[in-house]
Amino acid sequence: MAKSTIQKYSNQVRSPIPTKQTWATFLRNHAQDIWAVDFLQTYDLFFRAIFVFVVIELGSRRLVHFGVTRSPNEAWVAQQLREATPFGERPRFLIRDNDTKFGDAFDRVAEGSDIDVLTTPYQAPKANAICERFLGSVRRECLDFFLILNERHLRKIMKQYQAYFNEARPHQGLKQRIPCPSTQPQLNTGTIIAHPVLGGLHHDYRRQTAGGPSLPRAA
Repeated sequence: MAKSTIQKYSNQVRSPIPTKQTWATFLRNHAQDIWAVDFLQTYDLFFRAIFVFVVIELGSRRLVHFGVTRSPNEAWVAQQLREATPFGERPRFLIRDNDTKFGDAFDRVAEGSDIDVLTTPYQAPKANAICERFLGSVRRECLDFFLILNERHLRKIMKQYQAYFNEARPHQGLKQRIPCPSTQPQLNTGTIIAHPVLGGLHHDYRRQTAGGPSLPRAA
């Protein structure tokens, strides 16, 4: 029996094998090398728009960088990418949507840093799901509870939330771990002290030994 005859009939019963990996598989395999960026639009006390630009590391869920402005033009957005990648710190891939705020200058900065920019399909927020979920968390856990006065006030709020999000808040996607765990040894003894975050909106729980300073969060 000829080889071509076997191939003819075996292909009819063999299940098709995908020739390309899916988007979910790509994200799972390269999460440690992928950052994602997006914009969050909010409003101040007088209903004037303010934009927050965020950079998220997919593997650790770490908020790498954020910027606040009222006018997110092409030059400003490109500068944010420069500030997020100092001293050679950069991802291999960068996910962004098709927002017109990302211009040629942004892509040139990425190319100069040897970063492959991946644009999501139109009207497909799930393609940048981790970053979209972070923006939802910022609204529900932080910005919905504040009257923003100006850019400086919003920047101060976001800086506090960044510290809480990276160093204290447990993440379901990380099996209740935190993105940036403390390098100091964890103790199982001592009184647990609640440290208020964002004026008491959230709390960071740490152990305090008798007569000693508070150590990073409880084990």
